[in-house]
Amino acid sequence: MAQGKRPLSPHLQVYRWGAAMAVSILHRATGSALAVGTIILTWWLVAMATGHEYFNMVQECLGSPVGRLVLFGITIALMQHLASGIRHLFMDAGKLYDLKANTGSAKFTFVFTIVMTLVIWVAAYKVMGRL
Repeated sequence: MAQGKRPLSPHLQVYRWGAAMAVSILHRATGSALAVGTIILTWWLVAMATGHEYFNMVQECLGSPVGRLVLFGITIALMQHLASGIRHLFMDAGKLYDLKANTGSAKFTFVFTIVMTLVIWVAAYKVMGRL
């Protein structure tokens, strides 16, 4: 069978990166990161149920600079996934489909993520008496 000229499928070099595309990709990535976060949360809960010694070891691990960085990343992932999920909920209801609203809501997810992550961490440090 002879090969005719077939149209090529559009590829990444055809598309321009935009906020909506970034939010969509980040939604998938943050969902995966939250799976890791759930494992860490489960580890912490099991340690709490196990006893003081093991719980203190887990607390030291999560309280270390690397542990806090991981927890900060999980908080960012949670806030981004939450904002993106709410955005998708509105889109499932038929809203935010015009270009301006779609781009604005995509950009808002980034603002929401940064603000809420900082609010959570400042509140946590305030409760711990370190602020």
